Amino acid sequence: MALSRRNFLTLLPAALGAGTWLKAAAYGEFTVMTVTGPVNPFGLGPVLPHEHVMVDFIGADKIQPGRYNQDEVFNTVLPYLKNLKAAGCNAMGECTPDFLGRDPLLLKRLSETTGLKIITNTGLYGAAAHKYLPAYVETSGPEQLAERWIGEFRNGIGDTGIRPGFIKSGVDKGPLSNLQKKIVRAAALTSKETGLPVWIHTGDGAAALEEAAILKSEGVFLGKYTWVHAQNEKDLSIHEQLAKAGAFISLDGLNKNSAEDYISRLTFLKEKGLLQQVLLSHDAGWYHVGEPGGGNFRDYNFLWTTFIPMLKEKGFTEQDIRKLTVSNPARALTISPPNPRRLT
Repeated sequence: MALSRRNFLTLLPAALGAGTWLKAAAYGEFTVMTVTGPVNPFGLGPVLPHEHVMVDFIGADKIQPGRYNQDEVFNTVLPYLKNLKAAGCNAMGECTPDFLGRDPLLLKRLSETTGLKIITNTGLYGAAAHKYLPAYVETSGPEQLAERWIGEFRNGIGDTGIRPGFIKSGVDKGPLSNLQKKIVRAAALTSKETGLPVWIHTGDGAAALEEAAILKSEGVFLGKYTWVHAQNEKDLSIHEQLAKAGAFISLDGLNKNSAEDYISRLTFLKEKGLLQQVLLSHDAGWYHVGEPGGGNFRDYNFLWTTFIPMLKEKGFTEQDIRKLTVSNPARALTISPPNPRRLT
């Protein structure tokens, strides 16, 4: 279920913005960065853009690698990823940030074993009242934070050689705190320098509008921005507004309890001609560090086994489903040629 070059190039201008699109077309540089290296987005296939393998909620001041056994996590998660691959999914955006359980070597090991393409991230998560922000954020400016994340993209995360494929951040409901504004601005600077997409866990529509304004003020095209957890906002006019501006609207808490609500939202956005700006995922998985056996691990199958048939019953076409599962996430995860800015 590969995405054809023609279809991808047809959709890409809306995602990148005209100026960035023209530069990208001139250079011919389109990449999705996985934990095993760059891949061509045209052949990415069906994607779950927002899932998790492992999380550690202990907090930035207490987290450390020795808190879990990587072999145990690997053996726990492996069957779920094998089942996902067997269901026809070919790639996953793994959205666990640094200081919350990000382990790129674990992800690479799982990717190489299953054949599932996995994309990890750089950035910091500022939601949950800053619990997962390291102390250095207080004393660092956005330029200094951006330099760290740019370094991970250029040189790899730590000494792993594994490069992130997007910037993951997080904020609570609006208005944003000063620290949250700082990390959003740092994400914007990083995106301009590297071409990485910006994905932000967001508490509500007010916060989404504020972070979009920060990105725009730094010259980032909103086609590089994904509003994560857009389902938290009930006012669909905000979804419409940001989707029309080029942002991706990520409905990423899909399960049996949210299915009918998501169909309603998808129907609204389709009627507005904006289905090409929507992402779908479960926000599932989650081996919980500190819980026996990793706690209650949630599988990644509801979209494939239940929700797609529900969409078909509601009149969504194969082309609609292809947008939601193939072309939209490929565009949202594409690294375009950067718009460099010197950092001080």
